[in-house]
Amino acid sequence: MASAKSSRMSVVDTAVQLTGPWAQLYSESKLVSTSVVFAHLGGLLLGGGFAIAADRTTLRMARAGREARRSHLVELRAVHRPVIMGLSVTLVSGLLLLAADVEAFLPSPLFWLKMGLITVLLGNGLWLARTEEALRTHTEHPRQMWRRLRNGAKTSLVLWFGALLLGTALLAV
Repeated sequence: MASAKSSRMSVVDTAVQLTGPWAQLYSESKLVSTSVVFAHLGGLLLGGGFAIAADRTTLRMARAGREARRSHLVELRAVHRPVIMGLSVTLVSGLLLLAADVEAFLPSPLFWLKMGLITVLLGNGLWLARTEEALRTHTEHPRQMWRRLRNGAKTSLVLWFGALLLGTALLAV
């Protein structure tokens, strides 16, 4: 008599069954697979490009005058939309990439490390947005808040490139 445990399907087996039609379409159509990979990389380029450029400028603002900093805070606010758009496209296309080969990705420690890094990246982005908002609307502790903004920008740079590195490493999975 087979045990109840062995007769149950694993999460990966269930995911493979549920995503089977998509995985087949993805593997058989160059147009579909190329479009999804393009969307993933394009979203990364859009979101990451804007974020990295903003982070670089934030780091340069360390010695800037009050007016330059105020102007930079206005620009930072405008950067949120394209970063969120890029991350949204990357998220959706990433889910499609996952669904194309759940058997390889779900059990992969690299995959979960990348997901953790993306979660930290999103949290850091929220922290940066709140810090920027506080600097724009409050005048209390500006040095401390600018230091916090610069540290968040440094963290952002490390996280964007770390996510890219892990995503590249996942190609070998």
